[in-house]
Formats: sequence, structure tokens, C-alpha cells
Amino acid sequence: MLGWLLFILVWGPIAQLRAAEVVDRIIAVVNNDIVTLTELNRKMRPFQAKIREMGYPPEKERDMLAKVRTEMIDQLIDQRLTDQEIKRYRIEVSEEEINEAIERVKTQNYFTDEDLQAALAQEGITIAEYREGIKSQMLRSKLVNYRIRSKIVITEEDVKSYYEEHAADYAGEIKYHLRNIIMKIPPYADDAEKRAVLAEMENVLDELKAGKSFAAMAAIYSESSLAAKGGDLGFFKLADVSPQLREALKDLKPGEFTGVLDTDQGYQIFYVEEIAEVGGKALEDVRAEIEKKLYDEIINQKMETWLQELREESYIRIYD
Repeated sequence: MLGWLLFILVWGPIAQLRAAEVVDRIIAVVNNDIVTLTELNRKMRPFQAKIREMGYPPEKERDMLAKVRTEMIDQLIDQRLTDQEIKRYRIEVSEEEINEAIERVKTQNYFTDEDLQAALAQEGITIAEYREGIKSQMLRSKLVNYRIRSKIVITEEDVKSYYEEHAADYAGEIKYHLRNIIMKIPPYADDAEKRAVLAEMENVLDELKAGKSFAAMAAIYSESSLAAKGGDLGFFKLADVSPQLREALKDLKPGEFTGVLDTDQGYQIFYVEEIAEVGGKALEDVRAEIEKKLYDEIINQKMETWLQELREESYIRIYD
């Protein structure tokens, strides 16, 4: 009986201690490091909240959460692999570098120390945690520089080829500078009244064909607030005008005009003052932008390849 009591007195506290220690579990092993459930839950928390706010049916919500969980585990494994490479190459970040990075963030956002602390507090992040996050980002950036970025060369031919292959992205938009003459049909007009308005508009068209100035005719006949300005409507892309007008304009050249169009606003004639290409960018204007795009694309590709190679060379085990 005494032995049993001693067993309880000794084993009871030990069992309680062990129970208290079992607050986490291993999700994955990456070489000599582990990924814990606590880390995974912390990383998933913002995504879980967003998914649940979307109001999906339970089955779809479970599927989406399972997908995010898998993606987060993969990201944590990649972080462990890069952390191990950082140690392997003895890459370091000094406190001064972290301070300078934080000062840049404050300058870009016009933050004081108090502003930064308030912004972090809203996200539930302490200054210490923020500094650790900055340090982690800088270490990874240095690793990428060492392993990948320093070996990338963007040639003039690369830039030129990209510009030519994406010519539509850098071409200007074709816009039509239009004028119009409009004669409105009175509300509840009968057929005879409509024919009378149409006949007057056709007379205007005949005078335009005879060589009269469109702007002058608009100032005299157009029933528009822009009549005094010669019916000047400004510039339009064909995609922004009605299908009826688009069809009427598509084959016209500057100095030409449409026939009489029966529109919702009334009878109208449109004149093409000018057709201009607006907003085009020359190669020299976008060289730096293209170089950055090519750089980022290559870095992403090489990073994926490098991480895949690290995975293949490493011992990785995931626990469900």
C-alpha cells in the first residue's frame, strides 16, 4: 500500500508535467529540423478567417482549407530548406542592417516610431516579431543574391525580343477625335414630324458633301451644348462607342463624316477630325521595366528549380 502511494506521489506530478508538455506535435521533418503544428496553425490563421468569411458550403470550405493547409506545409518546408542553406553558407544580417531596413519602411510610409508600433499592434505583431520577420526576409534575399541573382544576365537581345513579343502592351491606343451634329426628335413626335427632322438633317448632309465646314454647320444646326465649339466631342476609342457608331466610323479617314444616323438621342452626323495613336511607349522608355520583368521571371523559375533540387537532396517526411 505504501509502495502504491509512493508511486502515485512520484508518478502523478511527472504524468501531469508530461501532459502539460504535450501541447504541440510535429507536422514535418526536414533533414535535422522540424515543422510544428503551432507554426502551421499560425501561418494558416489569416487564410482560414478569409475562407470562412466567404460563406462557402461546408464541403467546399473543407476542400479549400485542406488545399491551403497543403500549400502552407510546403511553404514551411521551403523555409526550413532555405534556413539550412543560410546556415550552410554562413549568411548573416547585422542589427544595423535591420535598423536601416525598418527606417526605409518608415520613410516610405511617412511613419514615426509610434505610427509603426500602432500599425503593428493592429496586426497583433510586436516590434520584436517584426524585427525577426525583417531579418528573415533579408537573410533569404542575401541567399537568393548569392545562389541565383548574381548569376543572371539580361542581354540587349532579351529586352528587344520581349518588347517585340509584347508589342501590344506598349503600343498606343488608337483614338478618334470626333465632332457631331445632332437634331433631336421631339417627345411623342408622330411619323410626319420625324420625317421633317430627317429631311432637315439630310439637307445638312448635302451641304457637308458640297464642302461646307463641319464645325461651322455644327455651330448653326446642332442642338447640342457643344454646338458653339463646332460639335467637338473630344477623343474616343472605338471600343467605347456604340456598335452602330463603331460600324459607321471604322472605314473613315480624317476629314470624312458619316451619313445620317438614327440614334437614341436623335438624328446625328459624326465627323472624324483626327485619328491618333495615344500613349505608345518606345523601347528606351520601358527598358528598365522590361529588364525587371525578365529578372523577376528568371529568378522565380530558378528559385523553383533550386528548391526542387534541395527537396530531392533532403530527407523530408510529412505527418498527417
